[in-house]
Amino acid sequence: MDKTRLKNIQTNIFDYDGTLHDSTANYIAAFKMAYNYLIENKKADPREWKDKEITKWLGYSSKDMWENFMPNLDAEHQATASKIIGETLLKKVLAKEATLYTGALETLGYLRHKGYQLIFLSNCSEKYMNAHRQAFQLNQYFEEMYCTETFEYSAKYKIFELIEKQYKENFLIVGDRIQDFEISHYHNLVNIGCNYGFGSEEELQQSDIRINAIQELQDIL
Repeated sequence: MDKTRLKNIQTNIFDYDGTLHDSTANYIAAFKMAYNYLIENKKADPREWKDKEITKWLGYSSKDMWENFMPNLDAEHQATASKIIGETLLKKVLAKEATLYTGALETLGYLRHKGYQLIFLSNCSEKYMNAHRQAFQLNQYFEEMYCTETFEYSAKYKIFELIEKQYKENFLIVGDRIQDFEISHYHNLVNIGCNYGFGSEEELQQSDIRINAIQELQDIL
């Protein structure tokens, strides 16, 4: 990649889970609660889960997660299991059990001070986004915060098409999953992949630059 393109960046679009927020422990707990519900209702068989088998769903919308994980699960049980996951994650935030990656807020503050516009774009619900907005006072860093639920869980690259004209041109995408890198692919934008997140090696190969910690953005930008 021609790194001179970084000099013209004015707006940074951030994914959240796996980029700024380490949702590993909370999501695993929520997933297991939902799966136990399915076992109790004879919709799934008991089994042991490896952490990576669970965290690979982080970054997916609820709709896409179930379509890939249990495509034959009926709508009623899918909705209830989704609700269990969502409510558990919210409770964790409200109980102050949510954890940002080391240096996340410091890095956002640095970029804001440098004059970059910062945009939040996450595959999550509005309740989840707003709970984190309040927990970490994210409004002081982000120009605007968007979640895919607001757009009926459309793909991120499609949401970008709806919002891009509101912000300064020359965008940088920062994320860890293919859903983030698709924005760059479809719109010819620079992207940075987070090695520490939940993306596979195959997904991360789609990124232009890779970082091992969020603070590295302070050296790049």
